[in-house]
Amino acid sequence: MRIGILHTSRYAYDAPTHYSIQTLRLTPPGFEGQSIVSWEIRAPGIERASTFRDGFGNVAHLVTASGSHSELVIEAQGVVDTSDTNGVVRGLCEVAPVRVYQRVTPMTAPDDAIRKLAEDTGDSDPIGRLHRLMHAVADAVSYVIGETHSETTAVEALARGRGVCQDHAHVFISAARTLGLPARYVNGYMVAEDGEDAEAHHGWAEAYVESVGWIGFDPANRICPTERYVRLGTGLDAASAAPIRGSRHGGLSEHLDVRVEVAQQGASQQ
Repeated sequence: MRIGILHTSRYAYDAPTHYSIQTLRLTPPGFEGQSIVSWEIRAPGIERASTFRDGFGNVAHLVTASGSHSELVIEAQGVVDTSDTNGVVRGLCEVAPVRVYQRVTPMTAPDDAIRKLAEDTGDSDPIGRLHRLMHAVADAVSYVIGETHSETTAVEALARGRGVCQDHAHVFISAARTLGLPARYVNGYMVAEDGEDAEAHHGWAEAYVESVGWIGFDPANRICPTERYVRLGTGLDAASAAPIRGSRHGGLSEHLDVRVEVAQQGASQQ
């Protein structure tokens, strides 16, 4: 599938800021099932950016904007070809050892409810358990926009019983780790099944199974990622996988407006 993407992040400051620095993880990787046809990042200072791979293998650009400014606009745009690999991730640049993804973070720390959710998946083969866990998370957390926020933890989302894709992924990751299975958060994009243009980026989880490798699971949609998914970046949780992170000097507060357009453009050339 050929997918076109436009991801715009607009920061508006209540007072002029004089210096800002941002780490941009806005470059999708090429690997089995995903190839980049074209990709461009537009941002102040991008022509002087330092480019590197972070500890999770994501391509990152470090950009700075100096001089007084009350608005900052960052755009990533391009075309990606995808194919269905049944959720199995192969050919990705892996930097961190698999054991790193057993690490608990504040957003993915489990409680007794999450441990029970994991234990109730049975004790058969790990792939079967992970599929049952995906559906169990979807059953336990209804998809409802506006009930959670960017800092909601897995424990809070499960207790509330409502949330969005980030919450589903965090609960899944937390539960999978209690089973001894490394798990990580994936940030990206998805073309809607009904053909409608997507208006937000998407998040899902991956778990590591010794006999297969990394496998993607999207509890919000009850499926493993297909050719409708474009992978952007990964981390231990949504915070460490965030497409943009940074700081600034000046301006008391900021307002962030994120707009994402994702649409199928036609058959891929793979």
